[in-house]
Amino acid sequence: MWKLSRKSLIIVMSALLLVLSACGSNSKSNSETAGGETGELKKVVLRLKWVHQAQFAGFYTAVEKGFYKEAGLDVEIRPGGADFPSVQMIASGTEHFGVTGADQILMAREKGVPVTALSTIYRKTPFVLFSLKESGITKMEDLVGQKIGVKLGGNEELTYRAMVKNAGIDGSKVEEMPAKYDLSPLLSGQVKAWPGYVINEVLAVQELGNEVNIIQPSDYDINFYADTLFTTEDIIKRDPEMVKSFVQASMKGWSYAIENPEEAAEFGLKYGDKLTLDHEVSMMKASIPLLEPENLPLGKMDTEAWDVLQKNLIELDFLKKEQKLDDVFTNEFIE
Repeated sequence: MWKLSRKSLIIVMSALLLVLSACGSNSKSNSETAGGETGELKKVVLRLKWVHQAQFAGFYTAVEKGFYKEAGLDVEIRPGGADFPSVQMIASGTEHFGVTGADQILMAREKGVPVTALSTIYRKTPFVLFSLKESGITKMEDLVGQKIGVKLGGNEELTYRAMVKNAGIDGSKVEEMPAKYDLSPLLSGQVKAWPGYVINEVLAVQELGNEVNIIQPSDYDINFYADTLFTTEDIIKRDPEMVKSFVQASMKGWSYAIENPEEAAEFGLKYGDKLTLDHEVSMMKASIPLLEPENLPLGKMDTEAWDVLQKNLIELDFLKKEQKLDDVFTNEFIE
């Protein structure tokens, strides 16, 4: 009897060890693929600054290449725009991360909205003023006495006003027309210069066979951070590990997009049904110098750049008083 019981015990113990081993293997597999102890991906919403296009290719890449999933995140990317302003959407508490102009972060904080920048995507602004080549308009001084388009509100207007100030021209002598998204006022000659992104509107006009003159903000010592990734102070306090995972996976997506612009541009076609591959590829390639990939780590922000932006906002009456920059932005989740 003793020998039989011992044999039975050995068989039972062996079977139990096999079961435990299998469970451990499955648990590890789930943890590795989902990036979390429970094997479940954490649902996260990212609200863009504008409609789907290659301007946001790094985020699409992080989804399509599985970088977010590896970080334990299930990320939904939603388009932004006038009807879905990212700051308000994130501040409402129903979404987690957003992309907006750096100036909007400062202005939101002045209004008591506790948003914090986590990284800047475009460290050089894509914004320019441009004209058709035959207009002969090549610099800010040429705008005096001319009718031009101006995008009111947000980073575009701030940059334009700062360019006028630094150029030393009288802005009241420039006739302004509110600019929308239709380029026909420029193409028809109704206006002589137009505001836009060098990675988008300029390309669109060139693709129609037009040569253009470009007036760069940098020609007038202006360079404000453009697209900036942000969240709320509350989310940072509640789940700093999730924030870190999201930021680092996002930057990994952008790094891959820089190295593989054609592939990254093609990912964007899954998000916007009216996009064309040629334009998106051109847009992605034009974006790379503005991302400053040589200035590692990607997305890192400088106090001086934020300080200059804030001082310009105050001088141009976009902002009433200085905000504490330690609350405005942080690099802790990039480094």
